[in-house]
Amino acid sequence: MTPRAPIGGIPPALWQLLDLRRIDARRLFLGDLPLKAAAIAVAVVLFIWASAVYAPAPEVTLAFDSRIPVERPDVPAGFILRGDLGEVALKLRGPEDVVRGVGQQQLRATLDLGGIAAGPKAQDAPIRVSVSDDRVRVIEITPPTAQVRLERRAVRTLPVQARFANAPPAGYQSGAATFRPQEVTVAGPESLVGGVVAVLATMRFGDAPVDLAQDVRPTAVDAAGQTVDGVAVDPVSVEVTVPVLSTATTRTVPILWRFTGEVATGYWISRVSTDPVAVTVSGDRDAVSAIESIQTVAIDVSGLTAARSAFARLIVPSGLRLLIEPQATVSITVVALAGSRPFPLLAVQPSGLATGLVADIDPRTVDAVLAGNIPALAAIGADAVTAVVDLSGRAPGTYSLDVQVRAPSGIGVATVQPARVTVTIRPRPSPSATAGP
Repeated sequence: MTPRAPIGGIPPALWQLLDLRRIDARRLFLGDLPLKAAAIAVAVVLFIWASAVYAPAPEVTLAFDSRIPVERPDVPAGFILRGDLGEVALKLRGPEDVVRGVGQQQLRATLDLGGIAAGPKAQDAPIRVSVSDDRVRVIEITPPTAQVRLERRAVRTLPVQARFANAPPAGYQSGAATFRPQEVTVAGPESLVGGVVAVLATMRFGDAPVDLAQDVRPTAVDAAGQTVDGVAVDPVSVEVTVPVLSTATTRTVPILWRFTGEVATGYWISRVSTDPVAVTVSGDRDAVSAIESIQTVAIDVSGLTAARSAFARLIVPSGLRLLIEPQATVSITVVALAGSRPFPLLAVQPSGLATGLVADIDPRTVDAVLAGNIPALAAIGADAVTAVVDLSGRAPGTYSLDVQVRAPSGIGVATVQPARVTVTIRPRPSPSATAGP
């Protein structure tokens, strides 16, 4: 065969190697067919495996299988948070295996008190839930809020009184109880502490006529004699001694006071004491056994705004007489109630603005809540409360500044909403700049 002429500069020997007529196409495609088929199958399996492993997992929405307790948040000093926070049910969204693997220890439910104002009125506080795994989201919280009250903490000092759960043994009576200490403090939310009228130490007589000497847990009660839950009594234990006396013609009973009228609006009676605290009566046995206490004549407290001591005659039932002078000194302590008062839409005024400048304030008004004793709050006029923003030394420009609410002496500022405003300071336009030709 005559060698071909070189094509494109390719030498004849190389051209012979590349001559397609020399290539066996059948052998090229069908040679080692089982091995090639196996290689293709392995490649397909690897492709399917890689697609399954590295493809993003689909997301699902599932209800969490248990309820999460809502944690009680920290509150400002001097305040108490009231209300049952309870538990919440959740719906979570994320990759199915991750969502199903979430445990209760990875969830935390808390209460957001950012919009809660101090006062006895119940308010709805939002519940927030966080998840430690960023791949999981909380899409539903049930219930979404909890009703709470944020109240001021109040403290009162009251004398301890004895209350007996049963009668002494037949033929005997109780003598005057003594306490150590004689007074305790009651602390808690202002609305609950204000409803406490007495602190009682409950005693129980045994079958034998022996004197009682016990450490008793004092209990705060309201006017109906019901226990006031939610207040703390300090100390938690009081040593009480009650003599058990044979029923005879004399008996020592406590003095109870009586009031008519109402103290001035915004005030309450914080403490009442008598001197002496008890008296000894004498008379026939049946009359002495029937009496439990001696009352004073009614003392008028109408309009009372300060402490007062008064002599009050004792009312002695028929058939009995007192072994001391039939009157007692009743000391009444009256204090002002604490509360809060809103002052909405206070116009924000610039202070310290340099000459030749004007200021635009956004927003122009704020809402404030003042705190103090109720009579002082009620006496505040609308012009006695101002809202200002200090612009001293400020050059033209835009600033985010705190609002200062000024109130009369003795009155505190509880909240200001919003607490900051945007102030734009610019040069005052000259008259010639706006005048026509």
